[in-house]
Amino acid sequence: MFLDILASLQRLFVGYIPAAVLGSFIGYFIGMNSMIYQLFRLIFQIPHSIPPIALLPIALIAFQESESAAIIVVFLGTLWTMIINTAIGMRHFKRQNNNFRVAIFHLFHALKVSIWVAWFIVIAIEMLTGPKGLGFTLWDAYKAGNADYIIQVIIYIGIIGFMLDQLLDFAAYILSQMVSDGKKSS
Repeated sequence: MFLDILASLQRLFVGYIPAAVLGSFIGYFIGMNSMIYQLFRLIFQIPHSIPPIALLPIALIAFQESESAAIIVVFLGTLWTMIINTAIGMRHFKRQNNNFRVAIFHLFHALKVSIWVAWFIVIAIEMLTGPKGLGFTLWDAYKAGNADYIIQVIIYIGIIGFMLDQLLDFAAYILSQMVSDGKKSS
């Protein structure tokens, strides 16, 4: 089970981290300019409206290997979510007189929504392609008819998702406190 958890987390972070970084920068630049925001808001809704898992067959054809295909699908699914949510957050940041706490809240909201999407994609892809990871283990338990193991794997998936969410909440809180303390000392 430990190796399956590591395999799932590796897929998650290899696809999520670059998409979160790139998506936050693109979302920032789009969100800070009203004209660009209005133009790209609609353009980015098109790829964002495609369920990321639907890209798996194309990624498998293009990369001929399930690991690379999985990471690309996680990256793309995370990227659109990150861009859109960051751009919306930057619009709120500007409306709130450049309040950095607002920016931190919205940026971390974008990170949280993106990690939920990425985690969902990882588990779904592993169920479809295997041969390792929590999604594969869950599907394997289903095929074996082992309901107890299915429940155990679902609990692991839920706990890991919860811990990732809480980690981002904690980081947002710390950063928000640093911004508040910085204003107090000025």
